[in-house]
Amino acid sequence: MTLTIGVDVGGTKVAGGVVDASGAVLVQARRDTPADDVAKTRDVIIELVSELAVGRSVEAVGIGAAGWIDATRSTVLFAPNLAWRDEPLREYVGAATGLPVIVENDANVAAWAEFRYGAARDADDSMVMFTIGTGVGGGIVLGGELLRGANGIAAELGHMLTVPDGHQCGCGRLGCIEQYASGSALVRFARAAARQEPHRAAALLELAGGDAEAVTGPMVTAAAQAGDPVSTEAFAQVGRWLGTSLADMAQILDPQVLVVGGGVIDAGDLLLGPTRRSFTDALAQRSRLPVAEIRPAELGNTAGVIGAADLARRI
Repeated sequence: MTLTIGVDVGGTKVAGGVVDASGAVLVQARRDTPADDVAKTRDVIIELVSELAVGRSVEAVGIGAAGWIDATRSTVLFAPNLAWRDEPLREYVGAATGLPVIVENDANVAAWAEFRYGAARDADDSMVMFTIGTGVGGGIVLGGELLRGANGIAAELGHMLTVPDGHQCGCGRLGCIEQYASGSALVRFARAAARQEPHRAAALLELAGGDAEAVTGPMVTAAAQAGDPVSTEAFAQVGRWLGTSLADMAQILDPQVLVVGGGVIDAGDLLLGPTRRSFTDALAQRSRLPVAEIRPAELGNTAGVIGAADLARRI
């Protein structure tokens, strides 16, 4: 049985696991991320890999990192939530562990996991995945391979222009989809409506102690599940924007499957219902043509580990 190790490196945690060829995670381990210290972050990854490899015939290591990875899958060019700048991560980890190493963007490895073992496992050619969390990430599979681009940094789906001269995005542009279809956007929509129409946000404001500025994403989800009109409408807004972006992907790439993942997907049909309606409306002219199905991601927090490990198996 071929075993590989997958490591998912985020701004707060480093998660790792030993994964077999069927995508099953056999054993897991986790550490906190010393995000402001390059050397310590590197050491934590090496320590985690070494621990997981003890007593097991591990053949390779895959690392999913929250940042931009070069075309050779070896160097982290830039990581917004970590101290990495042109960090030769593959070289360091490979030298310390004696194992072949591959480094890939965290959204890409999650998308690959869903294509191989999750929501799109019945697809053999193509998939587009949007990850909806604090921001919006994504991954694209075409012809059975991850689309990485000439420089290794393709599929930054969260930074597609959606609203010209719209809200300021952290990337520097105005009007990116991340500002309209993310968890942060959900909270912004809900807070604004709660301030303007507090009588329609009773359940939400009760959770927030009466302060609209104290509203959080989990509060919006809980209130919407209880029928709070403002919270439900905040999900509808996010779904409307997300649906139009998914429709754009269907028009441009014609994938077999469209997958929506990330923390906000825990809301289920509160998000997916309006997303699918918006998607259908945007593609009304294609009603007689086949079009991708929108599916929720299935692998949750293990997607990064599973996807990174499976990519390592292909070194």
